[in-house]
Amino acid sequence: MSSTMEPPGGAYLHLGAVTSPVGTARMLQLAFGCTTFSLVAHRGGFGGVQGTFCMAAWGFCFAFSVLVVACEFTRLHSCLRLSWGNFTAAFAMLATLLCATAAVIYPLYFTRLECPPEPAGCTVRNFRLAASVFAGLLFLAYAAEVALTRARPGQVASYMATVSGLLKIVQAFVACIIFGALVHESRYGRYVATQWCVAVYSLCFMATVAVVVLSVMGHTGGLGCPFDRLVVVYTFLAVLLYLSAAVIWPVFCFDPKYGEPGRPADCLRGSCPWDSQLVVAIFTYVNLLLYIVDLAYSQRIRFVPAL
Repeated sequence: MSSTMEPPGGAYLHLGAVTSPVGTARMLQLAFGCTTFSLVAHRGGFGGVQGTFCMAAWGFCFAFSVLVVACEFTRLHSCLRLSWGNFTAAFAMLATLLCATAAVIYPLYFTRLECPPEPAGCTVRNFRLAASVFAGLLFLAYAAEVALTRARPGQVASYMATVSGLLKIVQAFVACIIFGALVHESRYGRYVATQWCVAVYSLCFMATVAVVVLSVMGHTGGLGCPFDRLVVVYTFLAVLLYLSAAVIWPVFCFDPKYGEPGRPADCLRGSCPWDSQLVVAIFTYVNLLLYIVDLAYSQRIRFVPAL
């Protein structure tokens, strides 16, 4: 007499995790990601902060993509104490931004059409060109997942899959760029006004990260008041704070009374405070625009904390 043990909730393995459109995008992410950093590590080569960032970004995205595919395929994500829909949406958006940055940085710093001198020769150039191509394909694979999983109008979806949720990831990413420029010879400590701007960037960044973490961990239902209302109020305050920074930072960095209106002629490339100040100013306006768009979308969504 033979007996067969059937899983009570259906098949243990979820084939749709690799055969659906989203699953196909994730499998392409694994293939392109592994190919990209293998080409670079084998013969393409990398160095400096830029190359290390690219390899770290590709390695991070590949590792978490393996985790996502494995959990989806084995259905183990149901055992995790987090909101899986929010987690995958947030990771896909973050990976898209990281891979987009790496796909720009690596060709810019390491890829040339002419062959380097021996002993590297044309082999290294060919590996770097191939790595650059696959880096671009990797970015497109993650962008495809974001497009496929993004909440449509009228659709019930996780918060992080909405436009407002995705914008939170972009806002935090832009804030990291601002912090990178601030610590690189920006001289933000000269005036109290510029220190206020740094406080604005820090407060908004921490609040944005808190929103993402609460959503991913599935703890938005126990805050004592509606989560979507809190998000709208916070986003409105962030718009006001960034608006103040967008006015103050350029005045105290580029006005002749406090700073330099133009790039000094004796400023060295790569260690020029004026360049860092300009990067901070540009991305301050970028984040201000993102928060304004976020505020407009936040008033139109209805949050479902159980997803």
